[in-house]
Amino acid sequence: MVSDFLNLAGVHVFVTGASGGVGIATSRAFLEQGAKVTLHYNRSDTTLQPLVTEYPNTSYTIHARVDDEKEITKAFEEAVAKLGPIQVLIVNHGIWPAENVAIKDMDLERWNLTLSVNLTGSFLVIREYMQQLVRYKVTENVAVVLVGSVTGKLGQGNHADYATTKAAMEGGLMMSLKNEIVQICPHGRVNTVAPGFIRTAMVAEALSDPEFLQRALATTPLNKISEPEDVASSILFLASERASGNITGHVLDVNGGLQGRVVNPVTVLPSQN
Repeated sequence: MVSDFLNLAGVHVFVTGASGGVGIATSRAFLEQGAKVTLHYNRSDTTLQPLVTEYPNTSYTIHARVDDEKEITKAFEEAVAKLGPIQVLIVNHGIWPAENVAIKDMDLERWNLTLSVNLTGSFLVIREYMQQLVRYKVTENVAVVLVGSVTGKLGQGNHADYATTKAAMEGGLMMSLKNEIVQICPHGRVNTVAPGFIRTAMVAEALSDPEFLQRALATTPLNKISEPEDVASSILFLASERASGNITGHVLDVNGGLQGRVVNPVTVLPSQN
């Protein structure tokens, strides 16, 4: 039985990067609430097939490169034709290059690729979403949730490209958009979730290193790496007008209370005796 507490039944939600760990958990969470969900992917929709099989009437997969203007336009047109005008947008896609590269050593190709996918891709998706709000006169249950990162606030050594994109999303992009969306939809809201490390395939190799894991949790009171479902629940809350209808322009940390990053190795203090 579908609960209507969040009032998301029948709402069309477009999830970018739906084929990844957070995307799958988020899409499932919306589908369980009775929402209609467009499942965007870039490379393969294999991981999405169980959802489509389970929810054949309310889910639909769409392929597009997020940094390709024409592909994004086509994807939104196809989604609207299949499931109706889009009310909620979840900007979840992103890449995190695993190789540690300091700014002084980072080549322009890596920098441009990360910014193109994470930031320009977010701009293109949001722009198309906003245009279809106007085109179809969508005014109810309108919300955007961006998936940022704690790195947007704290930075991340050797991953400045990624941290920069998240800082831009959580700062200038979100704060500008939350002021613009109300000009179209008076109750439209824009918020961000900022996870720490999430137990997904993207960082699985890094989290398998005990030393890396220890440093990641060293300033985390809950001593827990987020699961995709932790992030999905927060996204669900921010997307629901009934649950968070007077919250906009807010960054919700989902990181176990992370207070900072360990930048120096732990050393044994000299004896005071």
